[in-house]
Amino acid sequence: MWFKNLQVFRLPAPWKVDIEQLSAKLATQSFANVSASDMQSEGWASPRNDDRLVHCVNQQLLLLLQTEKRLLPSSVINQVAKAKAKELEEQQGFAPGRKAMKELKERVTEELLPRAFAITRQTWVWIDPVHGWLVVDSSSPSKADEVVKLLLKCDKIPLESLRTQVSPQAAMTDWLSGNEAPKGFTIDQDTELRAYTEDKATVRYVRHSLDPEDIQRHIAAGKQCTKLAMTWDDKISFVLSENLAIKRIKPLEILSEDKELAADENERFDADFVLMTSELATMLDDIVFSLGGELADPLAA
Repeated sequence: MWFKNLQVFRLPAPWKVDIEQLSAKLATQSFANVSASDMQSEGWASPRNDDRLVHCVNQQLLLLLQTEKRLLPSSVINQVAKAKAKELEEQQGFAPGRKAMKELKERVTEELLPRAFAITRQTWVWIDPVHGWLVVDSSSPSKADEVVKLLLKCDKIPLESLRTQVSPQAAMTDWLSGNEAPKGFTIDQDTELRAYTEDKATVRYVRHSLDPEDIQRHIAAGKQCTKLAMTWDDKISFVLSENLAIKRIKPLEILSEDKELAADENERFDADFVLMTSELATMLDDIVFSLGGELADPLAA
């Protein structure tokens, strides 16, 4: 398995974690299927469909947040409520008022919910207590915050936002301006530059060679880099964004050469997980280093 997107948080390194205790606390928020009267249910599920809520391999932890949501669009509720309101109008001789319509929509929702189709979404969480990383596999910062909030409800994890001495925006603009990536990285063909004027003029390159003179003209005009596709150590390609999210993770062929050596599915899963966590932990260290290192917490002194 490989995470596709990284929303990154910091832990003390090393962080001492009692896996049994963490599992017991996650169990207080364990997943249950959405009931007939609810729109959504979420909670912690077993990453490997066994009785464990924390999957641990080589001191690396894997968690799974599972969400089940009923699909009941407001347009459907309004359509059914409108039809029922018309029936009421014919029976009583006048249209339902605002309060009556609100109550009618609530009754319609209760009636339709048990029949609404439910979809399941899974969000993976990787905890590296050795190097001090907590990573949510999501392209959305708000979804990552939702996952973290639920996790903090279960346990008082000493979690902090990742902050660097140099902002990704400033660093990426500088790398493009000099047409030179930091050591260990190469610049790929996707990027976005945006002006911070009122019109927020934006230029995007998608699978397009980045002409240095063209890029420098945009930077000279006041645009800054907000997204940059890169490759780390010829092993992993990704897109770094201005808020330190790392998206479109793709392991390259060099990391797949020994994939068939594992005997069964469980061994392959664990081998993939160990490989992923080992490589991504090193990559995260190199990204932070290329951004001038971590910004110290002013309240920590």
